[in-house]
Amino acid sequence: MTQKAELACVYAALILADDDVAVTGEKIQTILKAANVDVEPYWPGLFTKALEGVNVKDLITKIGAGAGAAPAAGAPVAAAAAAEAPAAKEEKKKEESDEGSDDDLGFGLFD
Repeated sequence: MTQKAELACVYAALILADDDVAVTGEKIQTILKAANVDVEPYWPGLFTKALEGVNVKDLITKIGAGAGAAPAAGAPVAAAAAAEAPAAKEEKKKEESDEGSDDDLGFGLFD
């Protein structure tokens, strides 16, 4: 039951955020009544407190971005890693060509 109530409040909060309406306990409760969903009376208040001062749209669109400065700090690291990747691939190609293939050893798949 708690999972259902939690999910219903999440959806109600998302609906309010999508319509650019402030997320309040009363508005969550109104949406839940309109959807014919019964939850304990403390759930809407919990979600209101949890989302207080949070921009829900930013929270959704920046999933996985981490803290506020992480995208800016992550970009140079990703660029450096991308620059090192071709060098690593070239080294692997050199090693493979030096070792030779299985045909040189006289072993075959069906021997």
